[in-house]
Amino acid sequence: MSKTVLITGGSRGIGRATALLCGARGWSVAVNYRRDAAAAAETVALVEQAGGRAVALAGDVAEDAAHPAMWAAAAEALGPVTALVANAGIAAEAGPLAGMAPARLRRMIEVNTVGTLLTMREAALRMGRSHGGQGGTAVIVSSAAARLGSAGVFVDYAASKGALDTLTLGLGQELIGDGIRVNGVRPGLIETDIHDDMAWDGRLDQLAPTTPIGRAGSAQEVAEAIVWLLDEASSYVVGSLLDVAGGR
Repeated sequence: MSKTVLITGGSRGIGRATALLCGARGWSVAVNYRRDAAAAAETVALVEQAGGRAVALAGDVAEDAAHPAMWAAAAEALGPVTALVANAGIAAEAGPLAGMAPARLRRMIEVNTVGTLLTMREAALRMGRSHGGQGGTAVIVSSAAARLGSAGVFVDYAASKGALDTLTLGLGQELIGDGIRVNGVRPGLIETDIHDDMAWDGRLDQLAPTTPIGRAGSAQEVAEAIVWLLDEASSYVVGSLLDVAGGR
């Protein structure tokens, strides 16, 4: 079945890999981005090359007004959104909590937690059958950090993602009766450029051998899990958290 998918933070990393996999299935993809218009345009072109339709939509998920505008633009360009990947998120320089500025802590929660809450609120309003929607599926992208804690590295990031695990469980139960099936994925050590934000040279090389599988994962591997949860192949999976973390 063809879907129209909105992917927040879709211009790079896991978001881009998911967009390309959706495109390969012939789905229409709305690629949200915050500031890198060139990367978003490249993702759109790649989705179209893969066989899907796509549009790039600017918007900061931490801003209230971005959400209605984004969903309206996606519907106008591609048709009503029937699937969502709440993927937008940030990381920051690794270190202990005592060294983190209050502004950093606020921004981490505003983007990763509040931004996802706003994203899912709009999804409920737009896709929920009680609001005139068609129903649909949603995947919330959390992190293995939510259960590992990330002590001395980025406990603020881990905390922001821990909230998303609770959100996934709660909305899985709350929205299924309104026709929206919500699940989540928790990626582990994945080869994406988010590690550049941590200012930790060689992080992947250092940590990959410590995973049970003995390597870092790829964005493509996470995307495969996300798309499975979006698809009807996972129709009896509700409110679940799927770890894509190599056994870590």
